[in-house]
Amino acid sequence: MPDLLLELRSEEIPARMQRKAAGDLKKLVTDALVEAGLTYEGAREYWTPRRLTLDIRGLNARSSDVREEIKGPATSAPEQAIQGFLRKAGLGSVSEAHVHSDPKKGDFYVAHIVKPGRTADEIIAEVMPGIIRNFPWPKSMRSGAASAKPGAMRWVRPLQSIVCTFGSETEETRVVPFEVDGLTAGNVTYGHRFHAPEAITVRRFEDYVANLEKAKVVLDAERRKQIIATDANNIAFANGLELVEDEGLLEEVSGLVEWPQVLMGTFDEEFLAIPSEIIRLTIKTNQKCFVTRTPGADTLSNHFILISNIEAKDGGKEIVHGNGKVVRARLSDAKHFWLRDQHDLPDLDTLKASAEKFGLDLKKPLDQRMAKLDALNVTFHAKLGTQGERVSRIRTLAAELAKVTGADTALVDRAVVLAKADLRTEAVGEFPELQGIMGRKYALLQGEDAAVAEAIEDHYKPQGPSDRVPGGKVGLTVALADKLDTLIGFWAIDEKPTGSKDPYALRRAALGVIRMLLEKNIRLPLLSVVKDPDLLAFFHDRLKVYLRDMGARHDLIDAVLTPEADDLLMVARRVEALTAFITSEDGQNLLAGTKRATQLLAAEEKKGTVVEGAVSADLLKLDAEKALHAAVETASKDAAAAVAGEDFRSAMEALSMLRAPVDQFFNDVLVNDEDPAIRANRLALLSAIRAATGTVADFSRITG
Repeated sequence: MPDLLLELRSEEIPARMQRKAAGDLKKLVTDALVEAGLTYEGAREYWTPRRLTLDIRGLNARSSDVREEIKGPATSAPEQAIQGFLRKAGLGSVSEAHVHSDPKKGDFYVAHIVKPGRTADEIIAEVMPGIIRNFPWPKSMRSGAASAKPGAMRWVRPLQSIVCTFGSETEETRVVPFEVDGLTAGNVTYGHRFHAPEAITVRRFEDYVANLEKAKVVLDAERRKQIIATDANNIAFANGLELVEDEGLLEEVSGLVEWPQVLMGTFDEEFLAIPSEIIRLTIKTNQKCFVTRTPGADTLSNHFILISNIEAKDGGKEIVHGNGKVVRARLSDAKHFWLRDQHDLPDLDTLKASAEKFGLDLKKPLDQRMAKLDALNVTFHAKLGTQGERVSRIRTLAAELAKVTGADTALVDRAVVLAKADLRTEAVGEFPELQGIMGRKYALLQGEDAAVAEAIEDHYKPQGPSDRVPGGKVGLTVALADKLDTLIGFWAIDEKPTGSKDPYALRRAALGVIRMLLEKNIRLPLLSVVKDPDLLAFFHDRLKVYLRDMGARHDLIDAVLTPEADDLLMVARRVEALTAFITSEDGQNLLAGTKRATQLLAAEEKKGTVVEGAVSADLLKLDAEKALHAAVETASKDAAAAVAGEDFRSAMEALSMLRAPVDQFFNDVLVNDEDPAIRANRLALLSAIRAATGTVADFSRITG
């Protein structure tokens, strides 16, 4: 079966757009071909900075004929209706229609229409211009002489050529010609911009890849990444160093080069006095280079790895020299930021009121930055006030939370008032991703307690499911207060997540709170803090997702999680204990018995049957109901005591003692006795079973 090769070659595509664009091209083209009646065996997309390529294998040479029946009116219908049917079916006269009979409706006309298939070439030529014209680039531009005309095509960067060839391995491929804004598809492409600018004629995918390789273009992005990673590690190793790996940077630089050449540069050792995080971000952000370190070391070396797109005749000396000059200039700026942040601000007299408000020491640089943050009235959110006002709220909340976490209240307060101070440092102004990290470093430099410094960095954590929770009690307390203030605030102004939209990352904040409570075993009655049942319900939704991800069954979560449950740690422990119990033989048997009891009771309650509020021992006539009554009283007492002691496994074991008496009760006792008083008393006994098991979970919600 024939194969299709498609290449769209342009000026350099931004690296961040390439992978998605190639995937979009594959989906748009294959969907259009399938919709037109073609099938294919496989498709794979490729991309480089200057091209999107699609290789489709085993494509039908033509689409199948389509047979369709169009039902018409009865043969006795008025002429006007029959003529309308003929026009709809595309028939010249009624003689071209078939007559079908129905026992109830009689004879009626049917048109048998055959729509002949089309060649793949015709279909490809038809769908491709629309796909190219309407391609979903995040940003696009018009270019060339045609750009001045209304409706001119937009592309991410000027589109320069199109390759579209089609054919099987046993025959010569042919060009599928189509035209888009003056560009006609052909079989000619071009290699590396500098090393091989000559035209390349291609037939099918295999020779296309081979010819590009000869022309200094590695088509496969994953292979480019592998080349870069391997060569970078090798050159670092050869110099007694190790590469500081960065998957995001590796993805980016593989999208900047078609013929990757890995080189090593250096910068002055004096810059190593700058924190490693600043060095790494300076070199990464400005020059797209990797950093290195001595194996096992925490700090960096003064060697960096750069990726060039040119195989230089001098071995890359000039390229290394040029990059080194830029790196040194950028590091000089970074050093300036780092040193300036440790010195006094020029306008200390204007910061006294803010310093007094937060108990700040204006002799200390980080305190000055917090005072400046407050004095400038830097907005946190238009409806939630300034950063200073937010710090005041977090300060109050953290003081209450410290009673729960057991953190030192004085250290917590100090950590809160300094937590946002680094937002006014020049280092964080240049690299916002260093907030918290730089705050910790500056705090240690001015002699803060190690727990305070750690909390300044950790209060942003966890920032995702794979990020760690804060380590110390002080950081944990500040992180809880920070995230809870965010959630409470945005709920108060009705800025809640909707569908897939969550611009303020409130789901992540709630999950962070849940992880801290569960992983650090913190008992926190959330309603005492959030004071909003709707926000508590949001926490419940996030908790369900978290517990399911941890392997818990959804029905067991529902059996434990009541609308008013605000101690999430206890909910998680109940689910854990219930999971262990319900998979045991006693648990399965008790579940069957209690479900029978609760279902029978619910049915009678729905009918309005009288159920006594308490069991009367005088009305218990049979041994089985007496035994069950005694067992329920004992199990209820023992389970309640175990729950009060937060020993949910023991509570489950206490309930498991009901298994035999419940089974015996249903074997020997007729609940719906003719005597209304006895029936009401027996239903009260079933109600006692429901109440006893309800101390741990709602067994009626458990499936199976």
